[in-house]
Amino acid sequence: MDTKKTIDLDNLKKDSTLKFLYENPFGRIILKGITLPFVSSVVGKYMSSSLSKRRITKFITANGINMEEYEDREFQSFNDFFTRKIKEGKRLLPQDKEVLFSPCDGKLSAYKINEDTVLPVKGSHYTISQLLNNKHLAEKYKDGYCLVFRLSVDDYHRYSYIDSGVKEENVKIKGKLHTVQPIALEKSPVFIQNSREYTVIHTENFGDVVQVEVGALMVGKIKNHHGKGKVTRGGEKGMFLFGGSTIILLLNSNEVLVEEEFFENTKNHLETVIKLGEPLGRKRK
Repeated sequence: MDTKKTIDLDNLKKDSTLKFLYENPFGRIILKGITLPFVSSVVGKYMSSSLSKRRITKFITANGINMEEYEDREFQSFNDFFTRKIKEGKRLLPQDKEVLFSPCDGKLSAYKINEDTVLPVKGSHYTISQLLNNKHLAEKYKDGYCLVFRLSVDDYHRYSYIDSGVKEENVKIKGKLHTVQPIALEKSPVFIQNSREYTVIHTENFGDVVQVEVGALMVGKIKNHHGKGKVTRGGEKGMFLFGGSTIILLLNSNEVLVEEEFFENTKNHLETVIKLGEPLGRKRK
């Protein structure tokens, strides 16, 4: 596998607004209000209205988005633009069905789960039990892998199924909506505080996989397309509306072998830049 581009978290420039909200005492007072879901819901309604179209051009320029990758059409709102579809052939899947691929664009951090504990971010530890709010399910992944894909505003915000199989019903967990930028991860247990949704997928090649979609600041909605039933490898699972978000995969280590490069990068405080369809590992023989 080719060496991937990485982002050095120790030298990542902090957004001035987020720095004020998370590091300034007055900013933290404001933060308590804007992380409430109803605030993001109100913003989401505006972003889905025709009034928000005027923000699109400036947003594309500010974030250096290459629109040649996406379908060429007129957008009816900012959210219509934000959930734009990629052109056919721009996110190819591995032909070998035993290759595990990324379900989305994002910045990847990879962790080996030690019993129930995972995600040591700046000295903070989370547990799979807290993430899922389900201790029994969490026990199935106590020696497995946790892959965290952080989506920023310039990423493709639709995500796919990593394999064919049968999925269970979506489980929704209510919560707040912090940003998923690293500055927030340093200050708050974001992944166990934020609103999120997960499902267990009984896959053909990788055993039982849990996929978690985590909402974020100003993300009014996680939109999953399907309930319980059969799913198809590479089929679109859902999308996030406005804002950066996170997708988390929980995998059994006896079913899947994930490339060691991703774990080494994470240990060195590096995020690996990844695209939907790019290989992450393969089925364990």
